[in-house]
This record gives sequence, C-alpha cells and structure tokens, in this order.
Amino acid sequence: MVLEGNPEVGSPRTSDLRHPGHKGSCVLSSGEDAQPGQESIKYGELIVLGYNGCLASGDKGRRRSRLALSRRSHANGVKPDVMHHISTPLVSKALSNRGQHSISYTLSRSHSVIVEYTHDSDTDMFQIGRSTENMIDFVVTDTSPGGGAGEGPSAQSTISRYACRILCDRRPPYTARIYAAGFDASSNIFLGERAAKWRTPDGLMDGLTTNGVLVMHPAGGFSEDSAPGVWREISVCGNVYTLRDSRSAQQRGKLVENESNVLRDGSLIDLCGATLLWRTPAGLLRAPTLKQLEAQRQEANAARPQCPVGLSTLAFPSPARGRTAPDKQQPWVYVRCGHVHGYHGWGCRRERGPQERECPLCRLVGPYVPLWLGQEAGLCLDPGPPSHAFAPCGHVCSEKTARYWAQTPLPHGTHAFHAACPFCGAWLTGEHGCIRLIFQGPLD
Repeated sequence: MVLEGNPEVGSPRTSDLRHPGHKGSCVLSSGEDAQPGQESIKYGELIVLGYNGCLASGDKGRRRSRLALSRRSHANGVKPDVMHHISTPLVSKALSNRGQHSISYTLSRSHSVIVEYTHDSDTDMFQIGRSTENMIDFVVTDTSPGGGAGEGPSAQSTISRYACRILCDRRPPYTARIYAAGFDASSNIFLGERAAKWRTPDGLMDGLTTNGVLVMHPAGGFSEDSAPGVWREISVCGNVYTLRDSRSAQQRGKLVENESNVLRDGSLIDLCGATLLWRTPAGLLRAPTLKQLEAQRQEANAARPQCPVGLSTLAFPSPARGRTAPDKQQPWVYVRCGHVHGYHGWGCRRERGPQERECPLCRLVGPYVPLWLGQEAGLCLDPGPPSHAFAPCGHVCSEKTARYWAQTPLPHGTHAFHAACPFCGAWLTGEHGCIRLIFQGPLD
C-alpha cells in the first residue's frame, strides 16, 4: 500500500445542504490565507500500517508510508450548496463545468440528483485514493500481510481510485473530518444505480462507496490506557453508520446519531486493502521519537544479551541497514515461549511444519524467527522499553503497544477481521498475538 500528495476538494454533512431557492444564512468567512514566513500549522499525520517507517523502495514524493497534513497557503475546501433533480441522460452535460464540484446520485435510468458544492474558505481538503492523478493528495495501494506490499497499481486492487477525503478546519482547534469518496479529475463524484444511496429524512441525499470507508476510534484515546473501539462506516456526506453485512452489500447499516466523522488521535481508517492511522500533533508529542528508539536499541545492545546455548553476544542491527538478511548477531526468538537465542540450525521438527523448531530450553515447538525493532514511532502507544514481540513476525516494541495492536481487529476482505502487526501487516497468531521476550544476560 502507498501514499502521495496534492489538493483540490472536500465536503460536509447533509445538514449543510440547502435546496435551490433557499437563501440560507449569510456567514462571514473566518478562513484566512497563510502569510509568507508564517509558521506552518500541522493538522495531523497519516501513517500507513505495515511499512515500519518507510516503503520498501523508499519514500518518494507523494508515495510514502507517513504523510503530514498541514495548512495550505490557500484554502481549497468545498461544502454542499444546491441540490438539483435532473434527467439522467442530461447528467454529463450538467457536469461539464470542471470548476464546479458536485456529487451525482443516479436513482434510475431517468432520474438523478446532483448536489453542487461551493468553495469553503474555512477548510483545507486532502484526498486519498489509488489513482495517481494530481487531484489525489495521497496515493494508496494495497498492503499485503507480512510486509510484502505491492507499491504499484494492482489489477485486483480493492481500494477505490478516489477513496475518501479529509477536511481540516483552518482555525483552532483544527478539527479534521473524514468523508467517503473523493472528487475525480472533473471535480465530480458519481454514485451509479448500483451504489448504496438514499434520501435522508430531511429530503437530502447520502450514499456509500462500493467497498466502503471504515473508521475506528480507540476508547481512551491513543495512549497507555487505550482499548479498541467499534468499527463504523462513513458515508459520502460524513454520516456514521453501523457496518453492512458485507463490505459491498447494497443495504446500509443503521445511522449512529451520537457519533461523528471527526478524526481523533489514534483513529484508524480502512480503505479495503490498506489501513491508515491518524495521529494528532498533541498525540505525536507523547509518542517516542526516532532518537529515543535508537537510544533504546543501543541500551538493549549494551546489556550484551547472549544466546543461552551458543553463548554468542546478540545485538539488534542499526535501522540504517534496512531489513535485508538477518545480521550475524541478530537475536532470534521462539515465538511460543519467548526465549531469545542466536541463529542456529538445530531443533527442526519438520513433521510439525517447515518452520517449526523446538526450543532447547523449554522444549516447546513453534516458529523460530529473527527479531526486528519497530521503527515507526507513530505506531507506539508509549516510549516503553522493547520488551515484547509480535507473533509470528518478530517485530519488537513496548508491552502496551504490543498488547493494544494484538487485540485490535483490522478489516480484511469483505467481512473478516484479523489482528495484525502494525509494522509489517502480518496476521497475528497464538493465544495473545504477542510474547514477552526472555533474554539471557552475559555470564560474566
């Protein structure tokens, strides 16, 4: 899965819409353009799960594993303005103005509803999707479990070309809101006959995209006290619904009136093929820094952990090496028991499976994998020591971080959910999905 960056669109909730002829209320704009030399305002950061700090081919331009959303020099947000009823064959002519953002709802072969959008000087809009066209700010492609993610367009991709959009208020508290679907090169969003769509009780329109945009807000924020929340689906107009029976079912879920589309620190956004984590600037201040993670690596190596059988000294390699082949001093772990060793070739139990090994200390049989430190600091709940590893991939992080992600189900396919390692995307196994690491110190 992957990301990219540029401007050009967004849209609020159905309650903001007015019918043609309705004058509405005159509201003075509070939007303001950024002045030269003015300090940049960061709304938050999007982190793609499964990349551990960098794409395998490197972060380039809009394609990267982590992107900051900052206040634009000029507001580019849009908001609902006027709704028109029109004959379906005339829709293409009605939408010929590329400067006019709109959403088209096809109700039948003869009847469509077009909602026009107007410029909103109070918001900045950022679009996310699989398309590499310029109107997409963040290009996202599918993430494969285990970190073998494809970084180019996939013929079987389930991510929409124009998956979603985020609108951020240009004034404090810089609230960020998410909406399903993004505007295309013609500044339009089309919901065809087969798309899930409906009239709201107040006579307006709303709908869902084919595979949907799901959001989960953690209970207790993204901190040491976090617990997974409930997955919901976000509509084109930003309303919140319970999940459909399957990802692309025609029947929508139930409206959840007491919840909103406002993103919070730790909110997860699933695009049916890739999952993004939203971090606020305040939340990132509580996260460990790369400098802290490097200090933890050096401290762990300074303790001179040893292989309890080979008696060789173990050391976590520098992240500058990248994840290629394991280093000679690389720690390895038996993921069923947590005993840490150096690499060795004995204890194979091929009758149990090609990757099964027997731990020489406790005799438990299970996968035997190298340990890799988690390097994406924004995925960590706290700056705790690297004491736990995910099973079966071997990515190492703090206990609270490991336990949180091990109990967080991430959407997979049309209706399945699996807990996965946030650093590589591998599905977690075992009773708890993570293990406490048992190191042996130097004999001297």
